[in-house]
Amino acid sequence: MKRTELTGILAVLLLALLPLSCGRQFDTRPFGPNTGRITHIYPDYQDVTIPCNIAPLNFYYTDPAGSRFQTFFSAGNYSRVFKGREVVWKEKDWAALISAAAGGDILVDARWKSNGKTATRSWTIHVSPDRIDPYLTYRRIEPGFEVWDDLEIQERNLENFDTRILSDWRHTENKCMNCHIHAQGRGDLSMFYLRGEGGGAILNRNGKLRKLTLRDSAMISPTVYGEIHPEGRFGVFSTNIIIPALHAAAGQRMEVFDKASDLCVADFDANRMYTFPETARPDVFETFPVFSADGNYVYYCAAEVHPIPAELEQVRYSLVRIPFDARTGALGSPADTVWSAARQGGSVCHPKASPDGRWLLFTLANYGTFPINHRECDLCLLDLSTGAVLDMSAVNADRSDTYHSWSSDAHWFVFTSKRDDGLFGKPFFSHVSPDGTVTKPFLLPQKDPHYYDKMLRSFNVPDLGNAPVGFDAEIIGDIWKNTPAESFE
Repeated sequence: MKRTELTGILAVLLLALLPLSCGRQFDTRPFGPNTGRITHIYPDYQDVTIPCNIAPLNFYYTDPAGSRFQTFFSAGNYSRVFKGREVVWKEKDWAALISAAAGGDILVDARWKSNGKTATRSWTIHVSPDRIDPYLTYRRIEPGFEVWDDLEIQERNLENFDTRILSDWRHTENKCMNCHIHAQGRGDLSMFYLRGEGGGAILNRNGKLRKLTLRDSAMISPTVYGEIHPEGRFGVFSTNIIIPALHAAAGQRMEVFDKASDLCVADFDANRMYTFPETARPDVFETFPVFSADGNYVYYCAAEVHPIPAELEQVRYSLVRIPFDARTGALGSPADTVWSAARQGGSVCHPKASPDGRWLLFTLANYGTFPINHRECDLCLLDLSTGAVLDMSAVNADRSDTYHSWSSDAHWFVFTSKRDDGLFGKPFFSHVSPDGTVTKPFLLPQKDPHYYDKMLRSFNVPDLGNAPVGFDAEIIGDIWKNTPAESFE
């Protein structure tokens, strides 16, 4: 449904509950254990690893009793001093700093007066020579339940603060739109959905945009989750009958679950949909399909069907792999269980294979298939060469960590976390070394260091791209109004 009076009420409640920073005002919440502000700066950029092409890490001090702040930065022969509670870089000065530190560390020394005493802190920022794909797309959405309004899909340049709108409510009569995904980080191969009457899947392939109806009579629904094959001809998708429901359990907000789900393949050249008995079983839920790096396999999540919602907590998804024929678009056999929910416990969601074929990143919740509302949901890194699940304690927090994607060189990944406040999803980045060591995540930098304190929308399903996509909201609006959707059989 679209927005009703309920969203207006929710907005008023949020404004009343959240501390906002307007103009030159500052967040005066205390910091320390159990306060939500456990560091002396926000965002927390202490002892993080960053790519050599990232935008300035602007921040402010969270000590409400502090005064006379000074922050010293040094790297190689370059140094810079800031006075005041805010640290906001000019882009040319930041570029000089990270250039001086490339492959090494930026040293930071902070001093300020707090309750009449001098407080000091020192930390480092490691600058990796590994670049990150410079474009990030995401959906901006209110953290609601069954309503939406004023949706936008944006593209942010990570090397500065430039943002473009790829699709929005203004040009589509407030249609629901689902998140934009790249194929292995390619700016020229991506897609997203415009839902409802007049909509369709918007496929961006080699600079050509098409609006597609990805459904045939054998499917239980239009396509929902999926990914494009690295060569661009095929896509693999799930078809889902999805039920959202408010939780009866204390401390839990909402559950989203499948009543039925199967897999299918779209042939974008032949305008055909294919379904297969192996992945359309009535006794198994199948969802979240993605391709392996070489395109020869499909990874997906599968769970034994239970009565829903009575036995929802018994629905646990395993990670499964099945062969894929890139000549015909056929899913083969047998399907192999890569990670067993029955043996290892928990429920797998959102697998994403790294473009170099080495890793597979997935999320793990206690049960179910919609981890964004599961506080216990963590990221897991699977070494595809050994089958080992590696330690991710440096990345995971005590609130939902999910919706992740890889940079095209597989050195970086981005994910959405609710670790700050438990309500709004925000994009964090982490580096992966050749041995699978991951680094402390850092939050997407913003020009205004108070940006996230004033934010009333989540960053939903962030996805990395190595080049900008060749469309914007005006072009999408014209396609929505004037281009019939191509049908698939």
